[in-house]
Amino acid sequence: MGKLKNDLVPQQLVGSRMDVVEERKLSSLMRAQEFFAAAEKRLLAVNEWGEISGLSDFKIFTPEGKEALRLARKGDFIRIDIPGPGPLSGDGFDWVMVEEIKSEHDGDQDMISMCVRPCSSPLNQDKEVAHFLKDHATSTFIIHRDRITVWAEEHGRNEQANVDDGNLIDRTRNLIVGVGAKLGLSYPQWKLLVKGLLDGKP
Repeated sequence: MGKLKNDLVPQQLVGSRMDVVEERKLSSLMRAQEFFAAAEKRLLAVNEWGEISGLSDFKIFTPEGKEALRLARKGDFIRIDIPGPGPLSGDGFDWVMVEEIKSEHDGDQDMISMCVRPCSSPLNQDKEVAHFLKDHATSTFIIHRDRITVWAEEHGRNEQANVDDGNLIDRTRNLIVGVGAKLGLSYPQWKLLVKGLLDGKP
């Protein structure tokens, strides 16, 4: 699974990186399989991430820009409402696109991953990236099980503040939020989310 995981997370080339991991060991194979199945569903139920992390609000939008009350799919957009003002280019929200969803089931092991990347808002004609990070940044979320142990992970790669897109207000806001993320201020949020993916609502 280690080699498999390396194939899921983009290579770190520029900016900063982040790795957040939570682990749970279950009492039996059957309980671990059930635990993984529940965590897998929570990973794709992005609309509920705000409830299980207790911080930002997340909403799935279809590739056509319609709000979707379902599990996430490749090509969907995710609208993120983080505390504080959002970018004007995103109508006050940060946006990412679901670039890839992969799953593998191999006897003693199960894995699902979802990789997202900053993007422009699907709700307006503005093509500028509506996110505090540049669009070469990615976040890869992984749930995997090896026998009776289940992990939830978030791997941020190539994280640089998006100070090129948008107007001066957006660029200043992105610099402040991006530098905060680089200093590790986003770590507590992802830690709460990966714990929530395993344990459900607080």
